[in-house]
Amino acid sequence: MNILVTGGAGYIGSHAVQRLLRDGHTVVCVDNLFRGHAQAMHLLARPGQLVFERSDVGDGTRVERLMLDHAVDTILHFAALAYVGESVDQPLFYYENNVAAPLRLLEAADRAGVSRFIFSSSCATYGQPPDDQVPISESCPQKPVSPYGQTKLDFEHILLAWSVARARAEKPVAVAMLRYFNVAGADRSGVLGEDHQPETHLIPVAIQAALGKREGMAIFGTDYPTSDGTCIRDYVHVEDLIDAHVRVMEKIRPGDIRAYNVGIGKGYSVRQVLDSVRRVTGRNFQVREEPRRAGDPAALYNNPTLIARELGWHASVTDLDAIVDSAWQWMKRHPDGYATR
Repeated sequence: MNILVTGGAGYIGSHAVQRLLRDGHTVVCVDNLFRGHAQAMHLLARPGQLVFERSDVGDGTRVERLMLDHAVDTILHFAALAYVGESVDQPLFYYENNVAAPLRLLEAADRAGVSRFIFSSSCATYGQPPDDQVPISESCPQKPVSPYGQTKLDFEHILLAWSVARARAEKPVAVAMLRYFNVAGADRSGVLGEDHQPETHLIPVAIQAALGKREGMAIFGTDYPTSDGTCIRDYVHVEDLIDAHVRVMEKIRPGDIRAYNVGIGKGYSVRQVLDSVRRVTGRNFQVREEPRRAGDPAALYNNPTLIARELGWHASVTDLDAIVDSAWQWMKRHPDGYATR
């Protein structure tokens, strides 16, 4: 296939590019490098198989020309802003980047005749499900509690409307929406890793504390109704997540509309994650206890039944230490992320 990957210089997108190249696909990567890393593209460079264009996905004319020039038939759309707190403070910034710009991308894809569109959505579209809805299935009501989650749900609705309109025009397209839980870990060949500025994800934050890159870290809330009082989340290894993309990309046909949760199907508490980081790294670090953050549910983890039944997808890495170790191996070699020399 000839595949356009948006946000391909970011954490998840770069792992997708790596897998697609390994599988023999031709990849066109578009990333404005606002939070992506040019170094990731240099590491993956394959003349004749990978084309990198520094561009915003909202530049419809430019992106359409790329799609036509490279006969793109499939889009994997990862480009987005993804900090919940930031979305609360800057909602218009999030609507522009996560809805308005991708809408222009979709218009360009429509003109270019793209037949498959796989969207990087989020479990944040579910908001704070009631206890009887956890583990979360795809039938759980989608009620986002942040602008970030709302922008993901809004674009899901846009994709659904586009698919219906194309079917009515007898030009059907295939659409899939993958709602991720917490993505973690790194490429186990050691080439790619997780490098966010600022870093907010629990596992890399804890590893940075273990490396001495930060003066300890905080647990936000220790009085939740869980076994140890801290929040519980579902952590899916980034390579397993990309495998889910590949499976749905190969499975869907024109006229299909698919939505899948992607997670391992069980949760780990914040304290369990920190204990795992200590075991894997062999290092201790300071942890302070802070009050709960507004909007943090006690437990969020996935019901993986649907994707297993329809795609045969199961997470290959479900052991927390293995997930943490893959992140640790990359971060100890790259303590300053991609800026490490």
